[in-house]
Order: sequence, then structure tokens, then C-alpha cells
Amino acid sequence: MKISINTIEKAKEFVSICSKYHDGDILVKQNQYVVDGKSILGIFSLNLVEPVKVIMDSENDNSKIGFYNNIQRWKAENNY
Repeated sequence: MKISINTIEKAKEFVSICSKYHDGDILVKQNQYVVDGKSILGIFSLNLVEPVKVIMDSENDNSKIGFYNNIQRWKAENNY
């Protein structure tokens, strides 16, 4: 899912949500860069003016559904 977390507050809230999911890895990709969604420094190292791709890698389908529902509000309008 592509999301837009283009403010400091959105980025902090995104990391806070990611940190609640202990049963999987959350990868945030932008071009050739991949960072941990639970790392505030990693998130701030990206160009947040542009949308980022978020992937949750977990064997727990309920966690995946819950996570994607939680970040739905930041879904990028355009598919850049």
C-alpha cells in the first residue's frame, strides 16, 4: 500500500502504530531505500514529500488486516 506521511506528526503517529505490531516486520520502501517502519530515524531519512510503499511481513493475517486498516487514513490518493 502506498501512503503519504508528509508531516512530522503523521510520521510519529505512523511509527507509533508500527511499534504495536510485534509479530511481523514492517518495511517502508522508497525507490531503492528500505527502512524499518518502527524506526523514527529510518522514516525521517526518507523524502516524505513523496508517498512511500508499506509492506507488513507477518504470518498472522489478523495482524496484517489490523495494521492496514490502521494506516488506511494515509493511503496515497494517486498511484505515483
